[in-house]
Amino acid sequence: MQVELNKPVPDFSAQATGDQTVTPASLAGKNVVIYFYPKDNTPGCTTEGQDFRDAHADFAAANTVILGVSKDSLRTHANFKAKHEFPFELISDPDETFCRLFDVIKLKKLYGKEYEGIERSTFLIDAKGVLRQEWRKVKVPGHVAEVLAATRNLD
Repeated sequence: MQVELNKPVPDFSAQATGDQTVTPASLAGKNVVIYFYPKDNTPGCTTEGQDFRDAHADFAAANTVILGVSKDSLRTHANFKAKHEFPFELISDPDETFCRLFDVIKLKKLYGKEYEGIERSTFLIDAKGVLRQEWRKVKVPGHVAEVLAATRNLD
């Protein structure tokens, strides 16, 4: 099963930093931004995380929780989060279950070699648990401002 626009997000359970288990029930009543990124401590992923960090108060004012997701371990996530002072949790998805729910595992190419990896993507879920918007093949510059604007436009 995969997510679909304007439909409730299927049930899931994901491990996050802060010793948290993230489920739809744990997010009920809040808008949720879930952003998927390839790897902790890489330039684009660091910039994206910092942009979400810098806009965190604006998202919080819009009743919105931010969650970052990659295949990195919880320990690596905890270090990445602390190093850059991210005020939101990071989900570890080493077996790609959560990534596949959102269909972000794609065939990628690097130096002529093909491999499967996370396509930078962001999803906006409303307070009722319905997927309202998705951004795929995200380019980092200006992205967080676009997501914040969409969040403010939710009912």
